[in-house]
Amino acid sequence: MNTVDIVSQSHTVLWFTFAITFSLGAVMQKTSFCTMGAIADVILMDSWDRVKQWSLAIGVAIIGFALMSTFGVIDPLKSIYTSSKLLILSTLIGSTLFGLGMMLASGCGSKTLVRIGGGNLKSLIVFLALGLSAYMTLKGFLGVIRVNTLDTVFISLATTQDLPSILSGLTGLARTELHLILGVVIGGVFVLFALIRKSFWSAENLLAGIFVGLAICAIWWVSGYLGYVAEDPNTLEEIFIASNSGKMESLSFVAPYAYTLDWLMFYSDVSKVLTIGIVAVVGMILGSASVAIATKSFRWESFRNSEDTANHLIGGVLMGFGGVTALGCTIGQGLSGVSTLALGSFLALPGFVLGAYLGLRYLQYRMSPKPCD
Repeated sequence: MNTVDIVSQSHTVLWFTFAITFSLGAVMQKTSFCTMGAIADVILMDSWDRVKQWSLAIGVAIIGFALMSTFGVIDPLKSIYTSSKLLILSTLIGSTLFGLGMMLASGCGSKTLVRIGGGNLKSLIVFLALGLSAYMTLKGFLGVIRVNTLDTVFISLATTQDLPSILSGLTGLARTELHLILGVVIGGVFVLFALIRKSFWSAENLLAGIFVGLAICAIWWVSGYLGYVAEDPNTLEEIFIASNSGKMESLSFVAPYAYTLDWLMFYSDVSKVLTIGIVAVVGMILGSASVAIATKSFRWESFRNSEDTANHLIGGVLMGFGGVTALGCTIGQGLSGVSTLALGSFLALPGFVLGAYLGLRYLQYRMSPKPCD
């Protein structure tokens, strides 16, 4: 494969990514798919519909990833989620801070992009705060703190941290067959939880859960199959085209914020190129905007007061630091990571929920009437 082929292949990868994420942004805008909203619905209204949307998406993503892995379409061990180092403290602290931040900022990384597409100026400020915080946690002074503190607490596993590899090492059974079995069983449990009651079976709920799960699978295919090059003519090593991590990627919306700001600020630097993450950010915003404009729901929205401004700024910073520290957001770890059956991703899920719960209780406390002094 020559250099021209790689350039052409990169364009194909990016256009596929844009088409998928444009559609995803449109679906999320139409169906109100939102992790933060799902948790708030359960706590405040005892409504489980949006939690079941998320559960359905997880199930579809797990099964889809397992099928692609079993039939050799992608290599499940080539993602950032399946290393042999299990970062316990970073995952727990990072996911909890992210959950807290998304509640203060009125939405996670993906919801922030959807809200920007709908005309929400508050989310634009969150985007900037999250992106800068994520950049500092990746490469700045927050990154030094993270590496020298939280990242020092980990478990080194004998295998990669995905369940099929761990159980294969313990039982001696073939990893490929175990992945298919575990994927169908675990994914099926998530799907069953969502679909067990027919009251959930509305077109909007099914569209949200199934489409989001398929979008995760589609980006895995784009990155791990369409963008895979066995031997780069420049380095003679395998590469995943348009990948910021250098590995196979699916959707995540924390680090890509930082890479988007970096690309915009240093656009004239020829080393700064478009990647799957950057294009996904743009696709989500434009897809959401297209639905908002078409349905005449687009409207400008700004902050109510100084406390509202502070909450969103702090929330953005917490999501940036927490998301990078936990190796992903509620989409990155909660869907893309979980689809690989990685232990770290399952460890992050309760952290997201706990952080969101704490954030919601804090907001309730701040809004509750105060007794006279």
